[in-house]
Amino acid sequence: MSTDGALQLLRADDVLATVGTGLWRWDNAAGTVALDGRAAVLLGLPADCGTVRTSAVRACLKPEDYVDLNAAVSLGLAEHTVAEARMRVVGEGGRVTRLLHTRLAWVPPADGAAPTVAAGTLVEVAQAGYFRQEPDGERRSREAFLLDAGRALAEAAGTTEVLRVAASLSMPGFEPQGQAVFAAEGDRLRMVGQHGYRQSVVQPFLEMPLDTPYPAAVVTRTGRALYLPTPESYRQRFPRFWPMVEPLGRAAWAFLPLVTAGRTTGAWMAAFQGPVEFTPDERSVLTTIARMLSQALTRAYLQESEHELSAGLQRSMMPTHEREIAGLTLAARYVPTGGGLQVGGDWYDVIDLPSGRTALVIGDVQGHDVRAAGLMGQLRIALRAYAAEGHRPDAVLSRASRFLAGLSASRYLGPHGAEQPADVDLVDQRFATCLYLEADPESGTLEVARAGHPDPAIRLADGTTIVRHTPGGPPLGVAPDSDYPTTTLELDAGEVLLLCTDGLIETGGHDLDSGWRRLLDVLRDGPADDLETLADALVTAVHGPASHHTTGRLADRREDDVALMLLRRGAAEESLSYPPRRTVLTVGQDEPRQIRDARDEVRAVLYDWSDRERVDVAALLVSEVVTNVLVHTEGDALLSVEVLGRPGVRRMRAEVADRSDDMPHLRHPGEMASFGRGLLLMEELADAWGVMPSGWGKSIWFELYETPEEG
Repeated sequence: MSTDGALQLLRADDVLATVGTGLWRWDNAAGTVALDGRAAVLLGLPADCGTVRTSAVRACLKPEDYVDLNAAVSLGLAEHTVAEARMRVVGEGGRVTRLLHTRLAWVPPADGAAPTVAAGTLVEVAQAGYFRQEPDGERRSREAFLLDAGRALAEAAGTTEVLRVAASLSMPGFEPQGQAVFAAEGDRLRMVGQHGYRQSVVQPFLEMPLDTPYPAAVVTRTGRALYLPTPESYRQRFPRFWPMVEPLGRAAWAFLPLVTAGRTTGAWMAAFQGPVEFTPDERSVLTTIARMLSQALTRAYLQESEHELSAGLQRSMMPTHEREIAGLTLAARYVPTGGGLQVGGDWYDVIDLPSGRTALVIGDVQGHDVRAAGLMGQLRIALRAYAAEGHRPDAVLSRASRFLAGLSASRYLGPHGAEQPADVDLVDQRFATCLYLEADPESGTLEVARAGHPDPAIRLADGTTIVRHTPGGPPLGVAPDSDYPTTTLELDAGEVLLLCTDGLIETGGHDLDSGWRRLLDVLRDGPADDLETLADALVTAVHGPASHHTTGRLADRREDDVALMLLRRGAAEESLSYPPRRTVLTVGQDEPRQIRDARDEVRAVLYDWSDRERVDVAALLVSEVVTNVLVHTEGDALLSVEVLGRPGVRRMRAEVADRSDDMPHLRHPGEMASFGRGLLLMEELADAWGVMPSGWGKSIWFELYETPEEG
């Protein structure tokens, strides 16, 4: 056999094994290392370990040697050069058992992306003096700098802050006096930020075609770092740009690629006033900084994009309406959820109606994600359209419910309009709560329709706060054919109406009852003549100190997104030293549970009554009279309560009206009787009472008088 034939029979791995050389493959992106049997043995690992995590390799080496190895690999990948490193393998007790040397070359990726894999040889060496002795102080200084730089860049918020942090880094032994960051956008290269230059001198570099023979463009196209250690090197390689660069007074430049997810997205330029040799250590530091800078800029860009998207969605949700509505004053807030895109399904709106009235809408689509925000936008447009057609509040909500149910039932159309199966339906079943209010500014009349939404609350002219219980229907989209009853309220001069979503009520561990108590306290104690301050106080009570936002000031701690609206009618008449308190409530024939709401409203109106026992009497009598109407008639009961006079000697008058002509009679039931005690209780407990017929039915009324507290 010829010599050539014999050589052909020799395999490369057999030759490497014969001379004691191992092979390994370092995947920087995956954080793994593939080892052949010889390389594994050299590192002190089992010969058949195959692919291991980089942490397993780190455990085999001196910590400082692993740092140098990692830096060398990163530098080789960044510069497309061969990486070399020396390592000490340690055994039990940290004793050095073997000295190794490696050479790693980058592996070109198939898709043309930036390389993330390096492969090479691992061989044992005998000379201990083969290791360069680096002063411990210099090593510690470099490591401390990189740790500080990484922490500072990780904490930077926004592109401007990232660049400011990068400009403030004091690199060990050398420090750039000018920096710039370039980003590729299509076939253009744009400077997204710079430090150390006047804005006028960087004008020619702000934007250019990506194929421009400028160092940053070259680095972005090739993904390879570029070092220009002297003015002469810059002038020779880039003569076209040298006349613009020379007056800036820099003597050395480093252009490094910014890599995100394996793709070169731009370049970082660091310019120095003095000469820089760009030694391997210096290039390693710059490469590490470029990698951290790329990660920080990517994170900042995503945050800014999310914030811009959130702000755009929020701006699109806000009504373009004046705060004054012909005698009515309006204040509103939207507080997004914390984290993520900060968008959700809560919204509010103000709509000018064809009748000359004004509609206020507040609602909450189920969920706190982009889909909820999208459905909210569609539902808001539909509500505006139905209102503009002149429909009454109940009809607006009925149509909106059918509209939302139709959206939830629709299927996703895939490519070319093909309908997809139900299991890939992208519009899941969602509902929305909503309160629609039509206001007549001249009379103060409010017509309210409610779809599963929290009731409105009102602050009377004297500061009394009440939850206005109104009948309502199910949330929109749940039962498309549902009816939504309309309730008529009166907003007197100086009174403030609060509309809000449940995020303002049930936050911070509160349920509906305790959440309302918290809000009513703030509504009572806040400035009624300054709705903006009152709105801030309501948000602060729920979420803590507020911060600036497009609609005012927002909260920083956010469990749920929040929308709220405050509506105030004129000013209370100055001649009324003690303005009357009034509340009106309709108790439906099919809603006997609202009797509790009636008792609650009575107690709210009499919250500062001097004799608390008389408050219980008032609640008891109202409950009895309303119950009688629901039991003995076929219609609803209309309750109205009014308090007149100055504190201590006030008069409370309650009136319950119904459409029946049958007049009640005073009875004397036996001990076992279930009915007939209502009027008897009124006779015994009320200061005055009576029955008044009317053209459409009758009303039963009673009065209680407040007596001054003794002492």
